[in-house]
Amino acid sequence: MSQEYIEIRGARENNLKNVSLRIPKRKITIFTGVSGSGKSSIVFDTVATEAQRQMNENFSMFIRTFLPRYSQPDADAIENLSMPIVVDQKRLGGGSHSTMGTITDIYSVLRRLYSHIGKPYVGHSNVFSFNDPKGMCPNCNGLGRKVGVDPDLFLDKSKTLNEGAILFNEYAIDTWGWNILGQSKLFDMDKKLSKFSEKEMELLLYSKPYKVKTKVAGKDFNLTCEGIISKFTAKYITRDVKTMSERTQKAVAPYITMAPCTVCKGARLSQEVLKCKIDGDNIAELASMEVGQLIGVIKTIKEPKATPILKTLIERLQYLVDIGLEYLTLNRETDTLSGGESQRVKIVKHLSSSLVDVMYVFDEPSVGLHPRDVHRLNELLQQLRDRGNTVLVVEHDPDVIKVADHIVDVGPHAGSQGGQVMYEGPFKNLLSADTLTGKYMKQSVSIKGDFRSPSGKLPIKNAKANNLQNVSVDIPKGVLTVITGVAGSGKSSLIHQTFLRQHPDSIVIDQSPVGVSSRSNPGTYTGIMDKVRKGFAAANKVSPSLFSFNSEGACENCQGLGVIYTEIPAMGEVKSPCEICEGKRFKDEVLEYKLNGKSINAVLEMTVRQALEYFKIDKITSKLQAMSDVGLDYLTLGQPLSTLSGGECQRIKLASELHKQGSIYVLDEPTTGLHMSDISHLLEIMNRLVDAGNTVIVIEHNTSVIKNADWIIDMGPEGGTKGGKVMFEGTPKQLLTAKNSLTSEYIRN
Repeated sequence: MSQEYIEIRGARENNLKNVSLRIPKRKITIFTGVSGSGKSSIVFDTVATEAQRQMNENFSMFIRTFLPRYSQPDADAIENLSMPIVVDQKRLGGGSHSTMGTITDIYSVLRRLYSHIGKPYVGHSNVFSFNDPKGMCPNCNGLGRKVGVDPDLFLDKSKTLNEGAILFNEYAIDTWGWNILGQSKLFDMDKKLSKFSEKEMELLLYSKPYKVKTKVAGKDFNLTCEGIISKFTAKYITRDVKTMSERTQKAVAPYITMAPCTVCKGARLSQEVLKCKIDGDNIAELASMEVGQLIGVIKTIKEPKATPILKTLIERLQYLVDIGLEYLTLNRETDTLSGGESQRVKIVKHLSSSLVDVMYVFDEPSVGLHPRDVHRLNELLQQLRDRGNTVLVVEHDPDVIKVADHIVDVGPHAGSQGGQVMYEGPFKNLLSADTLTGKYMKQSVSIKGDFRSPSGKLPIKNAKANNLQNVSVDIPKGVLTVITGVAGSGKSSLIHQTFLRQHPDSIVIDQSPVGVSSRSNPGTYTGIMDKVRKGFAAANKVSPSLFSFNSEGACENCQGLGVIYTEIPAMGEVKSPCEICEGKRFKDEVLEYKLNGKSINAVLEMTVRQALEYFKIDKITSKLQAMSDVGLDYLTLGQPLSTLSGGECQRIKLASELHKQGSIYVLDEPTTGLHMSDISHLLEIMNRLVDAGNTVIVIEHNTSVIKNADWIIDMGPEGGTKGGKVMFEGTPKQLLTAKNSLTSEYIRN
């Protein structure tokens, strides 16, 4: 069979400069290059987007209204695509009813097993589901916990209703809810709640729906009202608040109480279902076991008629072990998984798929993996390829790059200085290629010779969060400390669940996104634009709001977006530049105003490097310098944050916090999304922070960062219940000879 290729001609998405490529099908192709070079623009914004758009066009117009919309990428041609499956780092949601077992379909296999050989027989596989009315615990509706509202958290009884006695913002003074309470005439709005009778309090909190006559715009209306806690429960608890927006969850969280269900004790299932057992264990007990332990239990089951089910179950559980997730349990809720864990769970889900000739697209699948586990990932990628699939991977890890059949190195640099293919071909030729990746692949980082002396210590005593086994350890002050260990060993529990609660003033730079709106940009995120707008306003004696494309100054035709989205039948949503403002986002009259000879649009089009030369205002230049210091001087002030890579997002957050001294910085896997050349730059920044008198704590697997630390705390020995211990603490040089550390082996290489 002759080799087939995905053909790309003249791709111009984001910073791409008319890129043309031939990507071999049914091979592993790895895209690498510096952060912001254009890798994701090729793989996700061009290839994956076009494949998803074309696939969606096969559905009826009715179905397409429910599917995500994809605009046609800016390219001359993209040909010979396969059905795409994008496996990214977005966290798995799904609410309280979605677990690792349900998302991977492993729990479905386990349910079939119990329906076939469980004793006593209680029904078909559906009764073993906590999402089915026949199987769920009736007391907690399959949640495993009772969620409620504590009136003491909801009310300030020392106040009257007119003084804001109801603390929930939907009943704050002058809100609709507060007005309705007053218009009902059922409550004395000037009476302290502590003086309310039991009957009045019951009516306020728990009354059934009742009608209230009111006037709106001079017209009489009958509105249905009910007790404030009854309404809260129906709106946020019965519907499962975890399925709602993050903003809503944060708003209601202070008023919610949670406790294990008194009937099922967290098992989620009815008592009848829990009586059904295999070798003495019910299905909830197996689901609560770590995967590594569970696979051992399943292998002991000897029942000839269940052999096919047992074989499938063991195979799928083994996938989780192979990818380094043996420390998780099947009842683990999916919204508690990290981005890296979520991605690996998605990989496992697809490994059990029977689809072939599929195009799998991965976004740095090595994120969150200890060097020990990277080879497991490589084996799974090779399995997908060997089944006849095309595997596209955006990756920086040298050990993953080595297994590629084909490599595309994008560069030479980031932003406007990138967007070109610098090398494509096999790995062996990459080493001799004149590219940053080829250069750094040949280099080996040595352990630094001198280590800083701590100026004090930050003790952690008897930590027991999650899997931590009564851990006591001192984190040194005034040095660079790296917390490492295999996935699930307790690193995040030690820092996020324990240390940060003791030191809430610490500056945390994590992997959470900085924003997904096209209206947010580096200028607005760092606060630079506030100063810029005031500068324009003062120079032209007009309102600062004129210089915001989210306010008065916005082009009326596109509302400040710079583009127009048009719905075209059979084509979906098409994006085109605004004809009025020509993509500049502002009204013409606003662009007439100048500051030092430049319009507001011209300022937004400046790179950080150009802006540093243009502005002479200290409050602006200090923030621009911080962005330059973290290697983001190529970004324009107006570039939408939604177009930034993961590494760029982390660095822009770091830039906004660089000016502080005497602080504690906590960086959670800062090398995520960073090219090998960028990591050396990141190390310079971290060392500068320490030299300025700060304490820097880094959760990290990257060996280059580990080798350059002053102090190392290695957690382990494994993940889950087999972890949660401090295996080593000391300098990197001392780690070389440590016998109980898995990390030790990898920094010797």
